[in-house]
Amino acid sequence: MQGMQVFTFLGGIGLFLLGMRLMSDGLRAAAGGALRDILAASTRSRLRGLLSGVLITAAVQSSSAVIFATVGFVNAGLLTLTQAIGVIYGASLGTTLTSWIVAVVGFNVDLQALALPAIGLGVGLRVVAGSGRRQALGDAIAGFGLFFLGLDILRGTFADVGDPGMLAALAGHGVLSLVLFAGIGMVLTTLTQSSSAALAITLTAAAGGLVPEQAAAATVIGAAVGTTSTAVFATLGATANAQRTASAQVIFNAVAGLAALVALVPLLELAHHIVAWLGLEAHKAVVLAVFHTLMMLLGLALMWPATPRLVAWLGRRFRRDDHTRPRYLDDNVLTTPALALDAARLEAERTGAMARAMVTAAISGGGAGQRRWLEAEHQKLQQLALTINEFANRIERSHGDPAIGSSLAHLLRVTQYQQNMAERAVALARLDADGETRIDDPELATAVDRLLADAVRGIEATGAEIDAWDRQAVKTTLKGFDREYQPVKERLLRAGAAGQLPVRRMVAVLDRLSAVRRALDQAAKSARYLRKFQHAERELADPGEPGEG
Repeated sequence: MQGMQVFTFLGGIGLFLLGMRLMSDGLRAAAGGALRDILAASTRSRLRGLLSGVLITAAVQSSSAVIFATVGFVNAGLLTLTQAIGVIYGASLGTTLTSWIVAVVGFNVDLQALALPAIGLGVGLRVVAGSGRRQALGDAIAGFGLFFLGLDILRGTFADVGDPGMLAALAGHGVLSLVLFAGIGMVLTTLTQSSSAALAITLTAAAGGLVPEQAAAATVIGAAVGTTSTAVFATLGATANAQRTASAQVIFNAVAGLAALVALVPLLELAHHIVAWLGLEAHKAVVLAVFHTLMMLLGLALMWPATPRLVAWLGRRFRRDDHTRPRYLDDNVLTTPALALDAARLEAERTGAMARAMVTAAISGGGAGQRRWLEAEHQKLQQLALTINEFANRIERSHGDPAIGSSLAHLLRVTQYQQNMAERAVALARLDADGETRIDDPELATAVDRLLADAVRGIEATGAEIDAWDRQAVKTTLKGFDREYQPVKERLLRAGAAGQLPVRRMVAVLDRLSAVRRALDQAAKSARYLRKFQHAERELADPGEPGEG
């Protein structure tokens, strides 16, 4: 390539990648909560998961987006690892559609006549729509046009390269050459972070006569294996479920790639026969598109019966102490608002359960060992709450939607109330440390214990499933506690004044009851705002759904 050809080539790659990004992000945003709903409804079995992965990846043109969404569902407990692996297989198979688009459309259509109107229509729709799903659809249409414009530049660049002698010489060393070109495919995908870009380069280079067919097929194999680098890099330090899901993709693509490399010659021959049977032009790009599909089908045939053992093996890997680390928060779902909000809510539900357990344990009493445990739990909860808040900030920065920001304000209040509950639990444990809250009068002690038992029941009631949470019942519990609290408080004050209870103990018991009362109030507020957050989250996913009354 001459200097100008190099810059033209890089420009074509840039347009192609920009088009893919706009098209993928636009389609996902335009779909709203549909991606989440389709995955949830269509993955009840591994076969359904496979079909879902194929269809959704073909629709949004991004296997990474589908895999990251799947990670979010596994984290949320909505998908088992077995179902998720079915989606991964399908996503890998669905991404072969890009090869077909490049091969069939890219060499049989005037791409500029297709690209420029699409760009104009997409930008026009974006300007007119202003915001929302129509704007996202405009981005997708414009991205579609840029995709084909970049492809046209790549096609023209490779057609004008001239002497392909150097690459032909590299391809003349048998198995070593195939391994070399597979490595080139992996490097291309890793550098561009897009197997679609690597495939477009490979197919257009082969069609332009720059790369021999077998060498191009090996490059396709390398691109398919290299695409796993995106998931691997994205899940470093992520949740255990995210790493299991990424590992499943790596294993599937590696098996498919190795099998295709071993059977490269017969697969290429079969691809030629299929092209002839379909009545398509025996163009190198078309043959390679068929080869790509056959490779993924071969991987599927090999991995499908081994999936139960793969699931069992992955289930024993990447184990972590889920109590001290976020279980649901994963940066990979940030690009899909519905999944990111789901993850934040689930983590807040988890920290809420921790806070309630701390308060109820502190009310029941214990020794110095329990106090140390509560202090350690308090530190863990504070760290988790900080992580949730930081995740919420990243959601808002990623999307800049005022409605999302408003909903996340509810979440921040939830985590603050939970931290307050944990602080009350530690305070309760310290009050009990030296037996300062002991009451010798059996009748008064029974009244205090009854009040504390009512508080425990009220706090546990706030932990009901969000949809089953009865706000009125909790309000009634709070009012009932207050009605009982005042008479008990009066009795304690009278006992202290009469000398029946040492003043120091009286103050400690009153402080204890006051802390319990505040913890119960904060538990109710936490549950109420968590419910508000969930309703706002559902409204964002489906604007037609009624909000909380």
